[in-house]
Amino acid sequence: MGKLFGTDGIRGVVNAGLDADLAYKVGLAAAQVLAKNKKPGEKPVVTIGKDTRISGDLLKGSLIAGLCTAGADVLDLGTLPTPGVAWVTVDEGADAGIVISASHNPFEHNGIKIFNGKGFKLSDELEEKIEDIVLFGHNDVARKTHGEIGKVSYVAEKAVADYIDHLQSTITSDLAGLRILVDCANGASYTTAARLFDQFPKLRTDVINADPDGININDKCGSTHIGSLAAMVKAGGYDIGIAFDGDADRCLAVDENGVLIDGDQVMAACGLDLKGKGKLPGDAVVATVMSNLGLHVFAKENGLKVECTDVGDRNVLERMVEKGYVLGGEQSGHMIFLDYATTGDGQLTALQILALLKESGKKASEVFGSCVRYPQVLINIPVADNDVKKAVMASPLLAQAIQQEEAALGDDGRVLVRPSGTEALMRVMVEAKTQAVAQETAQRLADLIAGL
Repeated sequence: MGKLFGTDGIRGVVNAGLDADLAYKVGLAAAQVLAKNKKPGEKPVVTIGKDTRISGDLLKGSLIAGLCTAGADVLDLGTLPTPGVAWVTVDEGADAGIVISASHNPFEHNGIKIFNGKGFKLSDELEEKIEDIVLFGHNDVARKTHGEIGKVSYVAEKAVADYIDHLQSTITSDLAGLRILVDCANGASYTTAARLFDQFPKLRTDVINADPDGININDKCGSTHIGSLAAMVKAGGYDIGIAFDGDADRCLAVDENGVLIDGDQVMAACGLDLKGKGKLPGDAVVATVMSNLGLHVFAKENGLKVECTDVGDRNVLERMVEKGYVLGGEQSGHMIFLDYATTGDGQLTALQILALLKESGKKASEVFGSCVRYPQVLINIPVADNDVKKAVMASPLLAQAIQQEEAALGDDGRVLVRPSGTEALMRVMVEAKTQAVAQETAQRLADLIAGL
């Protein structure tokens, strides 16, 4: 990839790397790239949505200005989860969709992610074309005049209602008798979650962290800070707790005892259920190299196949499409149910979890706890830039150390060292039979990396 696009679009701290000028240029460039597939006189149509960050309006205004200047019409979806933007883009027959969000990151960060007209993230080729225009050719983009200027339609309410209808249609259960607690992370799902679960009158739902103020998104809440939800679920006698991240493309859960249910466990339980119903092509699920060893053990014991990709739901999706698989995801809670969505969708995942829980008649700990997680330790080591990441990954000392630690763990654990695709971090992940062994192993490798 180039200088702008990372593994999940363009990311940065607003006005310290990602600013209105850049957003304007991205809008210009995107409109020009999209217009090449249009007939003469036909305008590209682009949807645009955002999460609840204080900088969202700033960036949205600039993106819209760029899009309209280059002759694209815009459907403004307001605040809407990332997967909602992807779905509405397809439903409305738009040429592309843009999401303004930095997902699970703190409020000062933001990002620009672009979907194509089929609801999939843009190809590397199209991202590079946009990037080239932004960096080198934005002054060459024709500024439209007269009736060729793009116009904006504000369709937020329709988008929310249509998206909720779609989500509701993905399950047949009435979810009767379940009592759930939902954490919206003060993010984009505050516009949809309560309304969605209210569509199930026999489901008892309480919602927390649905009062965004622009800076409290992901702040000690949501899927990245699940401790308070866990305590409330256990204390309140709920059947399950559901947690989204800032743009609601992730979903994690906690069982009735407040114990975490991660993406691997959701994939294991849902995969086994789909397999039993004859709805899991190849009896396969797609995970990433970060998936817990416990998922692989569970799969082997239950006749499931696990295919692994590099980290990132984009990579998961590409493998699913390539092989014709319908279920994939990440431990972090990005789950893709390809029969219903083209990207990770937290609320869609929540409905599948609840439907499975209701159908089973069992407690959440029984349904999702059968996939036992191996103790896992993840240590993030700050680095200066991408050049340092490359140098670390090329280090013979690191390679030798990893080999030694892997030999010591044998079949009872594994080591993964990789650069973050979105942050200035190196990540060390270790799994082992005991927490102590995992911690000690990870710390030795982290200390080595910090000293390189």
